[in-house]
Amino acid sequence: MSELNNTNARVYARFFEEINKETSLKQYAEIFDKNVQFKDPFHDIEGLEKLYKIFEDMYIKLDNPRFKVKEIIEQNNIAYLKWDFFFSFKNSKKEESFEGVSRVEFDENNKAISHIDYWDSSSNLYEKMPILSFFIKFIKSKINS
Repeated sequence: MSELNNTNARVYARFFEEINKETSLKQYAEIFDKNVQFKDPFHDIEGLEKLYKIFEDMYIKLDNPRFKVKEIIEQNNIAYLKWDFFFSFKNSKKEESFEGVSRVEFDENNKAISHIDYWDSSSNLYEKMPILSFFIKFIKSKINS
């Protein structure tokens, strides 16, 4: 992502591109409000510590997870970030990826108070898991026939 200026969304995007398993709760607290709302296909939580736990778990369950922000649209205190997520399942050499969009709302202190992710969990994760993949593809073929 090119660095044009330090808008809320650009600082936020840089944080997501740079986070890793060593990123501390204190560093998350610089970006997120303590009562942040977070929602994605698997979670719907409130609170900084719960959000931190989600990312801690991501680093335990996946190998080399990382984000690459491709596009930012920002107006007033709302931003939309289009991103790619790269990862490998544990014990797999194959790198997987998928695309998503996040809607982020910032407060008057430039901290994120809401983060909602939009991405397709079925085609982006379940279809990439060997056992589930067969069943999901079978169901889709029956629907499409």
